This record gives sequence, structure tokens and C-alpha cells, in this order.
Amino acid sequence: MPLYMDRHDLTNATASDVAMAHMKDLEVQAKHDVRYLTYWFDPSASATFCLVEGPSRDAAEAVHRESHGMIAQTR
Repeated sequence: MPLYMDRHDLTNATASDVAMAHMKDLEVQAKHDVRYLTYWFDPSASATFCLVEGPSRDAAEAVHRESHGMIAQTR
């Protein structure tokens, strides 16, 4: 399956906030045939990056939408 990386600009987020959001992604990922592999949090840039394997960008976004609602930036 293809790999995707997304970026979230999360002002005032902490490492704990990001870890909890990632755990929520893991709870629902199978429903969307997606596998969240890892994430990176850069507090100095207020940014989080997610690496995901799945059938489409839309499937990866559906996981975020269902699990916590923090949709990635589209630039």
C-alpha cells in the first residue's frame, strides 16, 4: 500500500496531546484499512507529522476525522 505523510499545525499542543491523538488514530485505523506507522512532533514549529500506510489520502484523513477531528493541513 502507498505511504502518506501529513502535517498538522497545532498551536499550544504538547507532546502528551499529540501522543493521545495518535493513540486514538490507532484505535480506529483498521476500520479504514489504514495503518499509522509513526509520528513526529516538533514543538518549536507547533507541528506534527504523521506517516501512514493506506489505500488513499482520503482513508488516512477519515481516521483523523473519526478519532479526534484534527485534520491535516492542505498546502
